[in-house]
Amino acid sequence: MKKSILYVLAGLLFLASCQDMYLPPKNTLTDEDLMSSEAGLSIYMARMYSQMPWEDFKYMAQWGLPRRSSWLGCLGVEGTGEAVNRDGVTTAFRGEDDPWWGSSYSLIRDANKLIEGLPAYKDNYSSEAVYNDYIGQAYFVRAYSYYQMARRYGGVPLVTEVIQYPAESDKLERYRASEEDTWNQILADFDKAAELMQPKSTLRGCANKYVALAFKAEAMLYAGSVAKYNSTVSGNLTGIGSKSGNRVIGFGDNAQELSAEWFAEAYKAAREVMTEGGYSLYKKSWAAGDKTAQYRNMVDMWSDLASPENILVREYEYPTLAHGLDAYSSPFLWHSPLAGGTCPTLDFVELFDGLEYHPDGTLKLTTGTSNDKGEYLLFDSPMDLFVNAEPRLRAYVIFPMDEFRKEVIEVRAGIFTGGSEDHVPLLFGGNYSYGAAQSKYADLQYYKGGDKKLFLGSQPTSGIETVEVDGKEMSATGSCGVWQEYYESTITGLHLRKYLSEDMTIEDIGEGKSDQPFILMRYADVLLAAAEAAVELSLAGESSPVQGEDMLVVATEAINAIRERAGADLLTVPLAADEASRNIVRRERRKELAFEHKTKWDLRRWRVQHEGAKELFWGVEKDENIFSSGSKYRFRALYPFYSTVNDKYFFDAHFVNVRPQEFEFNTIDYYFSIPSGEVSKSAYIDQQPNR
Repeated sequence: MKKSILYVLAGLLFLASCQDMYLPPKNTLTDEDLMSSEAGLSIYMARMYSQMPWEDFKYMAQWGLPRRSSWLGCLGVEGTGEAVNRDGVTTAFRGEDDPWWGSSYSLIRDANKLIEGLPAYKDNYSSEAVYNDYIGQAYFVRAYSYYQMARRYGGVPLVTEVIQYPAESDKLERYRASEEDTWNQILADFDKAAELMQPKSTLRGCANKYVALAFKAEAMLYAGSVAKYNSTVSGNLTGIGSKSGNRVIGFGDNAQELSAEWFAEAYKAAREVMTEGGYSLYKKSWAAGDKTAQYRNMVDMWSDLASPENILVREYEYPTLAHGLDAYSSPFLWHSPLAGGTCPTLDFVELFDGLEYHPDGTLKLTTGTSNDKGEYLLFDSPMDLFVNAEPRLRAYVIFPMDEFRKEVIEVRAGIFTGGSEDHVPLLFGGNYSYGAAQSKYADLQYYKGGDKKLFLGSQPTSGIETVEVDGKEMSATGSCGVWQEYYESTITGLHLRKYLSEDMTIEDIGEGKSDQPFILMRYADVLLAAAEAAVELSLAGESSPVQGEDMLVVATEAINAIRERAGADLLTVPLAADEASRNIVRRERRKELAFEHKTKWDLRRWRVQHEGAKELFWGVEKDENIFSSGSKYRFRALYPFYSTVNDKYFFDAHFVNVRPQEFEFNTIDYYFSIPSGEVSKSAYIDQQPNR
């Protein structure tokens, strides 16, 4: 059915392209024709959903939603710290090349036409429930499109009826509404969608009642957060539009009241999904106390379309609809046409349980009190460092020397022949400061001095130095990098595992050949929304929006359910109405939802990405001086080296040393600029007051 809809839609669009756009030819179907029957409306829905601003494999934050290309496909590289990429697409999320503006209003117009036009054909539908569901779909589409606009721009023009063309400018255009009114419109539309839609989707891939409620919870978390935390940021994060006279960004004196109201709406929506939706965490192959089973369970869940955790999934099917994540983000053994596009950071690894840490919260890799003191700890294999790590981490990240697609992912940054059997000195001595972030291994005396003790690789096909070990030549880098002058493999010592296909061969991989699904909304996200809203409401002194419930008990149970499935440490003390509990929930979101296009929005709504606030950047208090300097910041890599003297491995914790990268974020960046062309051509559209 899905293919048939797409083929018919493609035919209709082709016919339309050959005609005068203002005079529909008699051999094409109008929107009214499509609405007159359930079969026709399926085509209308396919067209509408094909334009939805989903953030999935075909979304790159730097390029924006309208571009919809999987070129350089990677995840989590928007300055969130989850990962970095070798190219310019690795940049803090401060704007998009193609703004979500004009495309949004085209989609909203389709939704409005359905809301206004379908009642004329109500009697043509098999039941009132089916008819109502289609109307609900339109409200969902409109709500989601405005939601994507609001978290980018704040207040936007609200168009809730079909504007007839041609018309005078005062009929065609709208002033930007206040941010408060915009979020309230989104709330009203999600509520209407949930009221009208059925519990199960009428068409595969479309929303239903619980999809609407889950996204309502997500949207209201955003609204509640910005209403609360905008006031914690110095600088102009609220202001009146010069043309509209409305408070187009930020909130007035009622901000905290609005925050509590919206957090309550988030909590209620999440709880309805939890109690009535019939979803559950994926645990098909999970086993208590079995780390291998827990790791495999979390690997399998990303490709299982029958998962009870899936709430809304963006499906792909080769060759009609495919993407390129595997072609760009696989380890170098599957280089086709690129590789290593999503390189997780050491900072991300440090979020997880089961690893040993220094007092400053950094992963313990040396004998000192921090990784710039003492000497390296030695391991028989790089995998030994992770032996007690929570299985969720291994399901998300490929460690050096782990197995993937039945191959050992051999990753070394180099070979060191210095030191002694019980003494391996730090390669950079004690200089691992932010100011020394661009120090290169190739600049060390160990490498370029007369008594060479450090061996590196520059390219995968040339310039790889070797060292004789046990009568055999050992490559300095292994088969998958790290290479000092070649960036199409890991530049951090780590690879993405989450979402990569497990069973593809080099012949299978290529641009537009991957078809694993992207999970847009899942049950764990709903549990996290309920937990966060509960703690925020408790912090504000609010009672439970659901009568008779103890919100903090619900929150604690939700977090522990996620942690149990992940193989992480369970909470032994219940969550409370304090910032420590809020940070526990935030950290859990950081871990669980990594590489799902969620974190970049969390950082924005928590208002923790600018100078002076990054101590909470990781969802837990952490010395921001480790990775930040003013408005700029960097991420660290985990580079494995082999020591010939010891026949052991050690890890050097360093800022990304291959293709060094620096990010910047200022308070002004919490709201995107309105597209300049929209402002200059309109007497109605305001630019942001702080621009």
